[in-house]
Amino acid sequence: MSPPLPWQTEEPDLKQTIEDSTLFTFLRCQRRAYLDTYGNTELQATPSDYLVKLKGDSAVHRQTILTEFKPIEHPKRHAKSVAATAQETYALMKQGVDHIRRGTVAALNTDGTIGYVSQPDLWIKESGASWLGDWYYIPLDIKLGKKPKQEYQLTAAFHAYVLAAWQGVLPAEAQLRLRERYYFIDLEKQWPTLLELLDACETVLTSGATPDVFISRSRCDMCVWLNHCYEVAQTQNHLSLLPGVTLNRYRHLEKLGLTTVEALASNQPATLAQASGFELKVAEKLVHQAQAKLTGVAIARTDANNSFTLAPRELPSAPIELYFDIEAAPDKDLVYLHGILVVNTQDQSETFIPLVARDPAGEANAWNQFQHVIAHYPDAPVYHFCPYEAQTVRRLAEQYGTIIDIDELLSRFVDIHKRIVDAVTLPIESYALKHIARWIGFEWRDSSANGAQSICWYDNWLDSQDEQYLNDILKYNEDDCRATFWVKRWLANFAAPLWKNEAEAG
Repeated sequence: MSPPLPWQTEEPDLKQTIEDSTLFTFLRCQRRAYLDTYGNTELQATPSDYLVKLKGDSAVHRQTILTEFKPIEHPKRHAKSVAATAQETYALMKQGVDHIRRGTVAALNTDGTIGYVSQPDLWIKESGASWLGDWYYIPLDIKLGKKPKQEYQLTAAFHAYVLAAWQGVLPAEAQLRLRERYYFIDLEKQWPTLLELLDACETVLTSGATPDVFISRSRCDMCVWLNHCYEVAQTQNHLSLLPGVTLNRYRHLEKLGLTTVEALASNQPATLAQASGFELKVAEKLVHQAQAKLTGVAIARTDANNSFTLAPRELPSAPIELYFDIEAAPDKDLVYLHGILVVNTQDQSETFIPLVARDPAGEANAWNQFQHVIAHYPDAPVYHFCPYEAQTVRRLAEQYGTIIDIDELLSRFVDIHKRIVDAVTLPIESYALKHIARWIGFEWRDSSANGAQSICWYDNWLDSQDEQYLNDILKYNEDDCRATFWVKRWLANFAAPLWKNEAEAG
């Protein structure tokens, strides 16, 4: 593999410049990389408090790690000239300094039309022959993530590839420092993928056409372009707005000519299941999802015998029912609130019990309080939304011990998310709690509140001791508990006539 061309001191006439941040973004979303380069910034949303927090936490983490490296040199920066800044970095490399902070290295593609600009967190000197002397450099990137994701590794490979234009050596490895430890990236394994990636990135960014929209909740939620892309997707009635339509499945649907909700809704699941990429259960889910979207009506799921898939025992009712929701800060490995809504189905009363860790040291006490409350209602089913609550309860039991039988307790847990997903197809864009509850008619008192915002409020509470932040957290958590209750009640009402019909039939 040959290195790219050196970017000389003059500023060349380029079709496009690709920075490491551009490539990193492209790996996650081609459309975002294009919009970041050419898009109207007025269409960007204001970054959320949580995104600002993540950036701040990342900066603190980076500065903490950099204290391990001494001495560190900083090249002089030239705001209007990439080449001049790169020359400042190159001069430090020629001197053979041990560490260079945010040094800029620039290169050109093989025909000199595309510029590559690399700026890792640190360049580290290593012993070995290069054009620089009897030493060369490798990149170090510092991230707050926990796993060496592909985008981290390929960005590291890009750093080394661009640097090779100046030192004549493609290093075999790069360093990656994540939240807990260092990783050494085998760059030789990354070269083929990197070259394909660069070619794809160059093609997209020089095409003059914005890549097609695709809404993916896991990747789009914190993007500043989400609102803009979402409006485009709504205008197109895009299939990515249907739950279950992953990017891979969308590509398969495109090949079949099923590019609209209407086309998918008119398809037969058995026919779709014969196509590549779809098994019958997936095909049924997607077709029914499109039908529900068009009609606005919930569709009951049935098994091979045409029986409703939800049994009465899976949705237990009792004189007292508990609705449980946890607030946690993953960055602190901390559960700071157990919220329990006690619903008396006899007199229709509701009581919210918040169990708060007012500081990280209070987590154990909040856990013990939770156990006492739960023990007070030994026959009550415990409804929650998604597996996290049950998983966290088991983890806390292992960490702090129990005063109750944890297996017996967890046998009372009922995941209402699983129940509704398995039993009903809803005319919604996501099976997240807010989407389901709002379709039913429930509204949060603070419409902007969410789990990420709760984490920010807790950080603000720890910093300021302003009780308003705790009050905001409690209000949001209580609403989550009540929303879970609403969803359970709706599902029970939806299921009741189906259970009655099946009982009468058999």
